[in-house]
Amino acid sequence: MPSDTPDSPKAQDVQDAQDARPAGGRPAAPLTARALLLDMDGTLVDSDAAVERVWRDWAAGHGLDGDEVMKVVHGRQGHATMAELLPGRPMEVNHAENRRLLERETADTEGVVPVPGAPAFLSAIEHLPHALVTSASVPLATARMNAAGLRMPPVRVTAESVGAGKPHPEGFLKAAGELGFAPEECVVFEDSGAGVAAGRAAGMRVVGVGPRAAAFGPTAHVPTLEGIRVEPLPGGGLRLHLAPGPR
Repeated sequence: MPSDTPDSPKAQDVQDAQDARPAGGRPAAPLTARALLLDMDGTLVDSDAAVERVWRDWAAGHGLDGDEVMKVVHGRQGHATMAELLPGRPMEVNHAENRRLLERETADTEGVVPVPGAPAFLSAIEHLPHALVTSASVPLATARMNAAGLRMPPVRVTAESVGAGKPHPEGFLKAAGELGFAPEECVVFEDSGAGVAAGRAAGMRVVGVGPRAAAFGPTAHVPTLEGIRVEPLPGGGLRLHLAPGPR
């Protein structure tokens, strides 16, 4: 592991965490890291149209308000969403119904597109340590990344990989371990409240992406991935330069 010299990424991350803030009107302080951990839906891929079609239909079938359901869907595994919305229902029923919904979501890629800036961002970090950390299953993640025309990161943590989904930090901690870095050396990219909470619980800094993310208390916020410049550092590591997000 790198030494904690004043100029090393590991030493820098303490100052980064103090300095970087969600900001409007001026750039946040750069974030220095050894690895990046990326959510998928809402962060790399805009799948809102497909998610809404499936989950609003599910809500109607259970007599639930679609708008209220959509407030808790993002960032979570489906069975966890069902458990929150239908308390007291046996979890085996939630898991069985979630499997059926996953099949529908995997087949429905109409309107799935990359988040602005995602192709260039993934290209910029192709040779830097990074991982996908998503609440989606392997088939769903593959379908949506392919539909959006995005490269799949070689390291990925999916719903099948963890015992506890977001907002639990297990997924991010597992990804950091697979990449060989400590939590404080990683920066998470997330759009949802559950995802931001998971990243912070893992002891990582979090860049919130998109209009939903600023409200969830990320370390810094950008409106899209177009607002990020990646600077590789000599000897390993990287520095993220962040354009300001709206407040």
